[in-house]
Amino acid sequence: MRELFVGSRTASGEDGQPHRFEYYVLIGQMEVGGHFACESYGVKVREAGGETAAIPDLTVNTERIDSLMELLTRNTVGPAGVRDVVDDWL
Repeated sequence: MRELFVGSRTASGEDGQPHRFEYYVLIGQMEVGGHFACESYGVKVREAGGETAAIPDLTVNTERIDSLMELLTRNTVGPAGVRDVVDDWL
């Protein structure tokens, strides 16, 4: 699986401390119908010096993964919240 760095955002937490998040598109392969494979896309969010959340194989559509990455970065979603955002997005 490959990772494509999309960008980073910094936000202040409830404790007033800055938190820096890095956003990546995960690029892999998903088997389709047993005989074919296609490129699939997922997301990864990493907090600098902290936790990481990765969700592979969300879509095979580049426009959809672009819109999800825009949503995550615009709202500065951290690793703890990425699963909830993705569940709502699906």
